[in-house]
Amino acid sequence: MSHTPLVPHGLPMERDAGPFGPPRDIARLRDTRPVSPMIFPDGHEGWLVTGYDEARTLLADTRFSSRQDIGVLHIPYEIPGMPAATEPSPPEPGLFISMDPPDHTRLRRMLTGAFTAKRMKQLEARITDITERQLDHMASLTPPVDLVKEFALPVPLLVICELIGVPYADRDSFQANTATFMEKDVALEDKMAAYTGLTTYLRELVTRKRAAPEDDILSDLARRDDITVEELTGVAFLLLLAGHETTANMLGLGTFALLEHPEQTARLRADPGLMPGAVEELMRYLSVADIFYRYATEDIELGGETIGQGSTVVVSLLAANRDPRRFDNPDTLDIHRNARGQLAFGHGVHLCLGHQLARIEMRAAFTGLLRRFPTLTLAVRAAEVRLRTNMNIYGVHELPVTWTNTAP
Repeated sequence: MSHTPLVPHGLPMERDAGPFGPPRDIARLRDTRPVSPMIFPDGHEGWLVTGYDEARTLLADTRFSSRQDIGVLHIPYEIPGMPAATEPSPPEPGLFISMDPPDHTRLRRMLTGAFTAKRMKQLEARITDITERQLDHMASLTPPVDLVKEFALPVPLLVICELIGVPYADRDSFQANTATFMEKDVALEDKMAAYTGLTTYLRELVTRKRAAPEDDILSDLARRDDITVEELTGVAFLLLLAGHETTANMLGLGTFALLEHPEQTARLRADPGLMPGAVEELMRYLSVADIFYRYATEDIELGGETIGQGSTVVVSLLAANRDPRRFDNPDTLDIHRNARGQLAFGHGVHLCLGHQLARIEMRAAFTGLLRRFPTLTLAVRAAEVRLRTNMNIYGVHELPVTWTNTAP
């Protein structure tokens, strides 16, 4: 590149505009040059995409590859949770999030039937039942309690374990490995040990399901003869991790955001019919899964810039979802906003497979929580809430809450 990169020290990641806002440096870049050249920590030059239209266009363009072994530049950071590559390498079997068509298409097509809108609608009553049982549990406790431990984490974990066929009783083991795996500044050997622990457990599980299938998604896949045990293990890993990490953090951070915006919460309590739109707005406003990577397979024009073949491109969904060219007053949480089109679930062929499931879980969880706990408040000052700035999925580590009464 002949021009001077605008980001001389790598990618600004810290959410320094309060617990919910985007990094100030990224917001400034978006407003001046939504497709910006940048220098990565190892010294090579790539690109940062922060504008809404530009991000949406990129995510829909399959010339931007998801494979880490495409082009002359390999991954300089981590895919959320994945150890940074030191050499270009093909995707792990089954990890279709880092594959391109047709390999991505083959595996994803096996799962689409399990996650259709119709199938998710049929599961809605079960999801509501799981949510209400967890609310019963929380109401039986003496406040203050940690909302993450008692509600935000168990609900999506119970749902995904039941849906895909992972024993919930094993959660202590795989949650410990998940936490290590998702932490940013963990030694590579520790991260790989956690990854190996997870995949070893899941390989044993899918092997048992291949021998004696049950009524769950992994068993349905295990019955097929066109998917290997290695691929099944990778798919199980993705479904388990993605199926609870993002939703759990949305429930924790989303509750924090609602408690910090009491006028919005009061409107939701007065009219629960606003909840579907409120969930879209919370997804846009919080964007807990922020940073994604793509690799240009040829020279591509984007946002008035030419991205050279082999370039690494970083996309900030948080910055895109706060783009004032797409959303008026984007740094304001407004449950009446039409936030349709928000990019928190991604876009294009890699649109989150479980987006309908996550929406149903969030609607049920936030609706039930606000109804059952009409006096819910933080039990600590907002500044004391521990934010997940050290994790690849943003959220809160704990959310201490209290209340004076509960409702049926």
